[in-house]
Amino acid sequence: MDEPKTNLLTRRHALISLGALGASTLLKPSSVFGVESARKKLRFVVLGDWGTGDSAEGGIAAQVARAHTTSPLDFVISAGDNIYPDGGGRRFQRNFERPFAALLRDQVKFHVVLGNHDVRDGRSDQCQYPLFNMGGQCYYTLTKGDGLCQFFMLDSTDYDAGQAAWLESTLRASTAKWKVAVFHHPIYSSGKAHGSALDLRRKLEPLFVKYGVQAVFSGHDHIYERTRPLQGVQYFVTGGGGDVREGGVDMKSPFRAASFDEANHFMQVEIDERQISFQAINNSDLVVDSGTIK
Repeated sequence: MDEPKTNLLTRRHALISLGALGASTLLKPSSVFGVESARKKLRFVVLGDWGTGDSAEGGIAAQVARAHTTSPLDFVISAGDNIYPDGGGRRFQRNFERPFAALLRDQVKFHVVLGNHDVRDGRSDQCQYPLFNMGGQCYYTLTKGDGLCQFFMLDSTDYDAGQAAWLESTLRASTAKWKVAVFHHPIYSSGKAHGSALDLRRKLEPLFVKYGVQAVFSGHDHIYERTRPLQGVQYFVTGGGGDVREGGVDMKSPFRAASFDEANHFMQVEIDERQISFQAINNSDLVVDSGTIK
């Protein structure tokens, strides 16, 4: 099929698609998230593949801290690969506590899922680690905003029958206005390195569609991607918190709506009664994609 028309941020693989903003220029984050209204609202950041302990992670951590200073964050969500190279607890201080010290001092909670690097030597360490707030469970759910949004935090490194039964029963019982799933291995990804986890898609997508999950965040491919809505679900890949794979996006992917693979990034998200608003922000503090889910 023909490649969709794009507005290029740089010479190759960045697609700017600003959704409801109707703009084609780069924006500062504050241009979307302005004065908070009196409505019930959640503001949080989503990171993926970030725990390298190097200067790239440190730069993103500093950006998130500045965003929190400007407009306080309620929490941070991680899409996995929290601690490189093997997830072990001996690296928590260097790869997490030091880079994110400012947020931790301000008692901003991190809620994480496990990635493939995390489980090499760190599954138990991370599930039990108080600052990752997993409560000793490798998959779990959390509800925020007095029932406004329920997050389904899945372990895609070991998605077995027990987890599948738990997920369906928890989705069925949910009364949240917004349902958001988070797990490491994307079931839709235009990343050249890994791409879509097709077996996981066969297991998860029917549940997301049946029970009205509106948004899904994953990592694993070290890129940013927003798919076009697929059976009513909006999928994101946000794997640029640490190492980035430049040129890592298949620009001819049939489900790609927006992508960025030129530099590190994180996502900033706001949820209220009416919509989910999102931005992908690069390491120069420029918005490379944004929009809303109604």
